[in-house]
This record gives sequence, C-alpha cells and structure tokens, in this order.
Amino acid sequence: MSTTNERISSEELLAIGYMPGRAFGIALRTADQNMQIEKKTLLAQLTDVLATPKEYIGHTVYGKLAGALIEEANMQGDVSIPLRQQTDSYAIYGAEQIEEGARKQMDIAMQLPVTVAGALMPDAHQGYGLPIGGVLAVENAVIPYGVGVDIGCRMALSIYDIPEAFFTEHQAKFKRELIAQTRFGAGQGFKQSERADHAVLSDPAFDLSPFISGLKDKAWAQLGTSGGGNHFAEFGIIEFLQADKALGVPAGKYLALLSHSGSRGFGATIAGHFTKLAKELCRLPQEASNLAYLGLDTEAGQAYWQAMNLAGDYASANHEVIHHKMATALGSTVLARVENHHNFAWKETWNGREVVVHRKGATPAGEGVMGIIPGSMTAPGFLVRGKGEADSINSAAHGAGRQMSRTQAIKTISRADMQAVLNAHGVTLVGAGRDEAPMAYKDIHEVMAAQQDLVDIVATFTPKMVRMADDGSRED
Repeated sequence: MSTTNERISSEELLAIGYMPGRAFGIALRTADQNMQIEKKTLLAQLTDVLATPKEYIGHTVYGKLAGALIEEANMQGDVSIPLRQQTDSYAIYGAEQIEEGARKQMDIAMQLPVTVAGALMPDAHQGYGLPIGGVLAVENAVIPYGVGVDIGCRMALSIYDIPEAFFTEHQAKFKRELIAQTRFGAGQGFKQSERADHAVLSDPAFDLSPFISGLKDKAWAQLGTSGGGNHFAEFGIIEFLQADKALGVPAGKYLALLSHSGSRGFGATIAGHFTKLAKELCRLPQEASNLAYLGLDTEAGQAYWQAMNLAGDYASANHEVIHHKMATALGSTVLARVENHHNFAWKETWNGREVVVHRKGATPAGEGVMGIIPGSMTAPGFLVRGKGEADSINSAAHGAGRQMSRTQAIKTISRADMQAVLNAHGVTLVGAGRDEAPMAYKDIHEVMAAQQDLVDIVATFTPKMVRMADDGSRED
C-alpha cells in the first residue's frame, strides 16, 4: 500500500468536527490505514461520515467508524438544538483557490439556526469551527470559535519619514532595532522590571470577574510581545503611486514597519474558557459542535462579549507598544498609522438588519475602511480601502492564505530552497521555520485579483527585513 500522501493529524480531525473519544481514535487509525487516498479526498470522506454515519453502516472502510459515531450519539442522548436542513447560499470569492474542507465547514455554519448570511474570502482554508477566511453574520448571538483563539489578532502599519535609500545604506542598524524592540514566541513575556505600561491595563473590564482579573498579570507580562506561528514584525518599502489625501501621505516610497500579532495567552485563555462554556450550554450535532454559540441576551453571552472586546483592546495595545518603541528608537516621525483586526465579532447593520458579524481571518472592508492585506515574507502586501460590498458582508481577505499545511511545508521545503527564495527577493530573515516559507502560501496577486470588487489598492508594501518566532511555537 502506498503511503506517499500526507498523514491527517489530530488537529485536522478536530477542525472538521470530530471530538475526543473512541470514535476519534478510530477515525485517526482509519486515516492512517488509508493513506493511499489523497488527503483532501480522505478529509472530505471523514467529514461526510461524521455528518451521516447511518449511511456508512457496513461500509468496508468506514463501517466501524460509523458504528462508533452512532454509539456515541446514543450515549449523549438527543441533541437539543438541531441544524437547519437546508444550507443557504453564500458568496465565495476566488472559489478555485479554496479547499473542499473550508467549504464544508462553511456549509455547516450556514445551517446554524442563528445564521443570517455568510461569505468565504479568497484566502480561505480549513480551521476550527468556522474556516479561516470565513465571514458569518448571525442574529443576537456570538460564537467563540467563530471569533477564534487569537482574539483581536491584527495588522498594524507605521509609515516613517525615512526614504528607501537611507534604509538600504543602514540595514545593520535597522536589524539591531528589529531584534531589540520586538519579542517573539508562545509564552514569551517580560520580567516585571522590563514591562511596558499602557492605559488598557487600567480598563475596568479586568475586574468583571475573578476569571478575567486572574489573567491580568500574564497580560501585563506579555504586553508588547508577539506570538509564534505566522506572527511577524517587518520593515519594508511602501509605495504610493499617488498622494493619499485621507492619510496625508504624498506620492513616493517610504520605510514602514508592519506587524502582525494578537492577544497572546490572554486571548487564548478567554477563547478556551468560553468555548467550553458554549459547548455545555449550546448542544449542537457533533459536526457543528465547534460552532456552539452564546445568546447575547444571556449572562454567559454578555460575559464573553465583554471579555472579547477587552482582548481586542489588549491586542491593539500590544501593537501600540511595539510601534511606539520602534519610532522612539529610530528617532523618526510617523507620517501615518493604519491598523485593522480580524478574529473578532462586530455588531453591524447588514441589508437593514442588525447582526453580529464574525470575521475569522477576514479583514473589515466597509466603504472607506482602511485595511492591510499581507502576502508572505517575500511577496508584497497591500494597503487597501474597502468598497462596502454587501455580498461579502463588508469583508475582504486577511492575507494570502496557506496552500500547504505546516506539516507539509516542513516535509517538502528545504532550508536551502527557502533561503534561495529569500535571496532572490533581497529579504533578510530573523527567525521563522520552514512552515512559514513563502512557498507555503497562495499567490497574493491571485487573491487580490479575486477581490477587486471588495477593496481598492492604495499602496504596495514590499518586505525587506522580517522577524518571526524561531522556536517552532504556534499561536495563530
């Protein structure tokens, strides 16, 4: 039997809705025993077995798994909240670039009884619960896993009054400051004597509950740091082909700092706590269990909403500290600063209806709203202005999106190949593993072409010096 295809991981089974237990173990063994089947096909089949196990009783490959799933369902008793039988249509941008697993996750999300509308962005790929790149509008509810683990993760851009030539001539100085003013990796923080101060630490929301207040010291220690995974801080050259009056930036090329990070361990702990609570209070069929929601008219829903907003403010503060430290170290003037976030839920009006919009790995793109859509460590990013397209629920992509899993990237991309691509683009890299290699990501130009109706490009950002975590940690 051929075993050339990539193995399905436990995380991927969790992402399509399998829950820990006997059936989970059978599903993992079944996947390992059938690696001659293409991975995407195998994941799709496992998803279908989970959704309709009765149809697979006696199946030569999936019969045992189907039996275990039915047995677990019977032990749990009747599910109290059924899904809608019909999946409403939703907009898909760049459909040819989106994997089947992401579409199946979106199909399930569209069947929730609270769902109003949905959309898939061109960088979409499979995640936990709602796919990354998924946008979901619901009525009077919030879905913790629809927001994501890294609550309020965001992009922040500072444009300096420093010309390209100066950066080119003094790259050693900029590399020193990039290392000195940033800190990366899961669990990384500052000693008490090194900690930054910020108004967010005085937010009364930290006193909402013993659970939240108990996280404050960890939040303070990690203020001004960045996580692992795809989080980064990088210097690059941003080019405005024409002056942007709203930003007050003349046409030309400027040095800029672009950062990507979120709410660190603070947000992740909030996400885990409220996801567990939502699953206890909102019992959905197994394939939709990661989409358990909390009503905003309930005490639990209000508690999560307040905690989510605090985590978002904290994530913003993280970037403010990093960008302030860098501007001070460089002694430069910031001509303009732009910030936007994803992994969040907003109360908005859509088609005249009040809804809660979840953007998990998707950028707000209402009319006139500024956003930053990065490519990879060698591909350009784009400063954009939203067009307010209703079909996309006023949203756009949040990046290029992965075309390889982390495991696949590590298996297929050599360090030499990665370095060759960096050299070809003149990019200096500090940290990062092969799982973040440029080749692991989709073509950003194809992603941008698929969303011309969603955003206008204001300027192009070309990475030149990139810092990421080098400890293999993941926090995205």
